[in-house]
Amino acid sequence: MTATNTVSAAQKTRFDNALAARPAQATGALVLSSGAVLWGLGLGAEGQSLGEVCFNTSMSGYQEILMDPSYAGQIITFTFPHIGNVGTNDEDVEAHQVFARGCVLRCDITQPSNFRAAQHLSDWLRAKGMTGIAGVDTRSLIRLIRDDGAPSGVVVNGDLSDGALTLAFEQASSWSGLSGLDLAKEVTTGQAYKWS
Repeated sequence: MTATNTVSAAQKTRFDNALAARPAQATGALVLSSGAVLWGLGLGAEGQSLGEVCFNTSMSGYQEILMDPSYAGQIITFTFPHIGNVGTNDEDVEAHQVFARGCVLRCDITQPSNFRAAQHLSDWLRAKGMTGIAGVDTRSLIRLIRDDGAPSGVVVNGDLSDGALTLAFEQASSWSGLSGLDLAKEVTTGQAYKWS
């Protein structure tokens, strides 16, 4: 850990125990500032994304939710299990970029079965540079958020080496979070639009 981190011995022990229990089939992880690691299958873009872990209970509109400026700086845990069944399309684009930093799903992305689907959600996430993870026990994660507040976390898709995961843990545990940030500067449009 770096000198700026305030990681307790309990957090470090929890993280080390999670590394030792890494499942062989895991291709993704959600590393929390507490030292907990939730294993699963990586999806979307490969890499790491740091953010505040929150949840959304909507049954539809996942594409719009991921592009919603109010989720800037956050990793969204979807409570609804069938994410991806509508696919993605250009008609539902409501912002100039994706503002969420990552997504966490209970089940693997559902195959699209809607006549409006133009692209599979996983391909869309990859094209937008967003990392995600599926196969997480979202109920236990949401209980943790409900009871302890939204933790800092890092979604990791791809490199699950000890070094990459240790870096993710260091980032999650040292990040100051969203408190005090002026996110309006990051999410506002660069020009005025006329609507009639």
